[in-house]
Amino acid sequence: MKPVSDRLPKTRSIDKEVLEAAFKQAEDSGGPLEQILLGKGVPRYEILVSLSEYFGCPYVEYDEDLMVSWKIMRRVDAEALKQKLWLPISIQGGRAEVIASRPGDPQLVKDIKDTLGVKRVGFRVALPNDIVRIIENNQDLNQGFPPEAGRTPLARTRTYLAGVRSALSVRRTSMAKARTALAFLRTGVSSITIGVAFIKLSGGGLFLPVELALIAFGSYCILDGLAWYIPARSEAVKKTGYRETETASGMTVLLTLNDDSGIEFTRTKTVPGAGKLRRAWGLLSPVMRRRFLANDRTDLAEGRTIYASMRTTMAQARTGLAFARSGVAFGGLGLGLFTKFHGGALRYMDYFLMAAGALMVFEGFYWYRSGYMAARSGLRSFFDALKEESIWDEAFPAMHRFREKAPPVKSGHAPGIWGTTGLALERTVLAERRNLMALVRMLMAHARTGLSFIRTGLSVAGVGATLVVLTLPDGPGWKALPVMLVIAGLLLAGDGLRWCLTSERLRQEYPYCRGGLEIILPDYGKPARLWGKVVFEDDF
Repeated sequence: MKPVSDRLPKTRSIDKEVLEAAFKQAEDSGGPLEQILLGKGVPRYEILVSLSEYFGCPYVEYDEDLMVSWKIMRRVDAEALKQKLWLPISIQGGRAEVIASRPGDPQLVKDIKDTLGVKRVGFRVALPNDIVRIIENNQDLNQGFPPEAGRTPLARTRTYLAGVRSALSVRRTSMAKARTALAFLRTGVSSITIGVAFIKLSGGGLFLPVELALIAFGSYCILDGLAWYIPARSEAVKKTGYRETETASGMTVLLTLNDDSGIEFTRTKTVPGAGKLRRAWGLLSPVMRRRFLANDRTDLAEGRTIYASMRTTMAQARTGLAFARSGVAFGGLGLGLFTKFHGGALRYMDYFLMAAGALMVFEGFYWYRSGYMAARSGLRSFFDALKEESIWDEAFPAMHRFREKAPPVKSGHAPGIWGTTGLALERTVLAERRNLMALVRMLMAHARTGLSFIRTGLSVAGVGATLVVLTLPDGPGWKALPVMLVIAGLLLAGDGLRWCLTSERLRQEYPYCRGGLEIILPDYGKPARLWGKVVFEDDF
């Protein structure tokens, strides 16, 4: 390149032999000669002056404050300009001022005029990497990050994730209503059983209206319980609402893909150089830090959504097991009536109760496996989360073992921490605390699921123990049935007890989320000691 080859040897910035080697390296690799020269120690200033003298226009270096109007940015394809290495910085009166790496190129001038609809073009020259960084900065991106890593796209993704969590919350509420309805159903079973037993014992007579009323009330409770359960089941058969995206070894960006079928969440490929840039936290500008923090908050939002999805699956399992317990009550009472009262006009009621109970048990245990797997995954997520590094390890490395004292920023600290970047940091710290609370809630959901296993197991074992004292028909199958029920029930209850004890022990040892959270509200017109504050109470 003539401007470099003419000027640099004269200024003794580089030997001719080294310059020729740089030329050959650029030809072989296809990379920018300027970057190769910078790597060989040539001062940036000398390269820029050479370019400015050759093209006869001012030079421009990357500056974070060099921002282009959004009205201009929306007229161009930023990703295409990174390949073409030019960017308009102003358009006025049919003339555009453009930064380019090769000003004056006829094809470039034509492309600029066609794209911007101007008649005249003024140039400023810049190094290729600087042009790319200027474009990325105007996209609100750190170096090397894809367009989806901008703070606005990330905020949109977090909003979508919040919508998913809200939908999951509605589903958990629906299933809680269903479990309440199943209590009505079991009450109805008990009422019908009492009415049928009195009819079989007394044969009707004076108390027949009362017995019929008990049967009618029980039928109403069963129908009402089913009316609540069936809609909840239709929700349960749907997907839980969020599937965890595949993670890579390095830093990636969560993004959303919108189509007619809905929103799909996925991740970009590993961003090259992002880890090295992140590790230089103390050298980053406030804007660059805010961009990393926005990506952190998005990842944390995905974590909360994953935990909410696991809690929803566990709620499905608890609802199914509640239905199974209702089925055990149905089947057990039907079997008891069948063995206690031989023959009679209401014999069909015994068969109905046993058949309905068996169907309900199978229906309830249909959700057992999914809830079991979700609970195991949730417990693994808890331990994995404790091993992961967080913003505490970067911004407050000396305090990362005492997270219950968050936030570590007090009113006596330097007010600058409460600038825009400081507040972004605080939002990220609070987001991490919300994730820790979500982990605790998942642990408690794990314990509740274990308790549901215990109740179901004891119900099954209780029916088996009851059948032991009843007179059952002869045959090895009837003799083995009570024993099998007792063993299965005790195994399920024992497994649930193990879950419950594990969750409770971890919850009590969990060192986070204790007490309220206090945030100082800065007012730079007053001394720091006079700043107000707002208190947030922990809400599990």
